[in-house]
Amino acid sequence: MKAKGKRMKRSAQAAAILTGTFVMAFAFYHINFQNHLSEGGFVGLSLLGEYAFGLSPALTILILDIPFMLLFALKKGWRNMGPAVLAAGSFTAFYAGIEHFSTLNFDLHGQLWLAALLSGILTGIGGGLVLRSGGATGGDDCAAIWLHEKTGLKIGTVFILMDASVLLLSLLYLPLAETLYTVAAVCIGGKVITWTVEPQILRQGLTSIMRLFTSSKRHVPQATPEVKGLNRV
Repeated sequence: MKAKGKRMKRSAQAAAILTGTFVMAFAFYHINFQNHLSEGGFVGLSLLGEYAFGLSPALTILILDIPFMLLFALKKGWRNMGPAVLAAGSFTAFYAGIEHFSTLNFDLHGQLWLAALLSGILTGIGGGLVLRSGGATGGDDCAAIWLHEKTGLKIGTVFILMDASVLLLSLLYLPLAETLYTVAAVCIGGKVITWTVEPQILRQGLTSIMRLFTSSKRHVPQATPEVKGLNRV
C-alpha cells in the first residue's frame, strides 16, 4: 500500500509539473514572443537572443540551464534533481514543439495591457505549479529557490528581483512601451507564483478583504425614519 501511495504521489507530482511547464511554454511563445514582450530570468535572456540574433529559445534556455542545475545538484544532492530535470526538460520540449508546430496567433499589439495581464497570470500559475511540486523550470529557478531558502524572502519577491536585471537589458532591444508592459507582466507573475506556492497568503488576503467589506456593511448608518405628524424645524 505504501509503494502504491508513493507511485500515486509521484504521478500527481509529475502531472502538475508537466501541466505547469506546458502552460508556461504556451504563454511565453503565444503571449510574450508573439506580442514582442520579454520576460525575466533565462527565458527573458533567450527571448532577447531570438529578437536580436534569431536564436531558438528552446536551445538557448537549455545551454543556460545546464551549469546552474549542476551547481544546484551539488548543493542539494542528485536525489532531489528528478523533478527539476523533468521540469527543465519538459519546458524545453514543449516550447520547441509549440514554436515549430503551433499555428495559433494571439495578436494583442493593440492591447498590450491585456497581453501583460495574461502573461503574468499564466506564467505565474505555471511556474507556481512547478515550484509547488518540487521542480524548477531552469537554472534561474534553482538559484531563486536557493536564495528564497537562504534569505527568507518570499519566492515571488526573489523572482521579481532577479528578473529586474534581465528587464534592464530588454531596453537595448525593445521599445520602452514593450519593456514597461513586460515589467507589469513580471510583477503580476511574481505575485501569482507566491499565491500558487503559498496559497495561505492569498486566503489570508481574501479573508481580510471580506472582513473589511462585512464590517463596513455593519456600520452603515441607518436613515432616521420619518415620523408622520411632526413638523420639521
